[in-house]
Amino acid sequence: MNLSRLAFLMGLTAALGACSATENKRTLHRLTSVGTSPEEFSIVPLKPLEEPQDYTTLPEPIKGGRSRTDPTPKADVVAALGGNPARLTATGIPASDTALINRTSRFGVTSDIRESLAEADEDFRRRKSLFTWKLIPEDEYTNAYRREVLDGYAELRRFRLLGVRTPAAPPKQGR
Repeated sequence: MNLSRLAFLMGLTAALGACSATENKRTLHRLTSVGTSPEEFSIVPLKPLEEPQDYTTLPEPIKGGRSRTDPTPKADVVAALGGNPARLTATGIPASDTALINRTSRFGVTSDIRESLAEADEDFRRRKSLFTWKLIPEDEYTNAYRREVLDGYAELRRFRLLGVRTPAAPPKQGR
C-alpha cells in the first residue's frame, strides 16, 4: 500500500470519528464521552400521575429526593400482602448499631462524603480518559482502575508475614 492510500484511509477514519455525536457524559465502564442513545437500563416505568385533592398540602420538592411517582416495588409487595409499607423506611440508627456508629465516627464524619467522592471520581475518570482514543473502542474500566484493585492473596500473604492470624483461603484459580 502506498503512502497516499494510507494517508487517505487515515483521513477518512479521522473524518468519520469527528462526525460522531457525543455528549459530555461518562459511564463507569466507558471513560470517553458516550453518544446520545438512551441507556436501556435507566428506563424505569413510573407510577401513574394522580391529581392531589389539595394543592396546598403538597410537600416542597427536594433535590435528589423521591417523587410520588417513583417505583417502590418492596413497599408495593408489603402492601399487597397486608403489611405496613411505612415500616420499610429506616428512621434513625437502630439501637443495636449505636456502638458501631460511635466507633467508626470517632475521628469525625464528613457530611457531604457522597458528593465529594462522586466529584473526585468524575475528575479521576476525566483525567484517565484524556488520551484513550483507539481505532477499535474497548472497555477502559480495568485499565483506569488498575492501581486501585486490591489483591486479596497479596494482602493475605502480607498479614501472615506480619504474624497476624488469618483464616484459611481457597487456593488461587487459574495460575
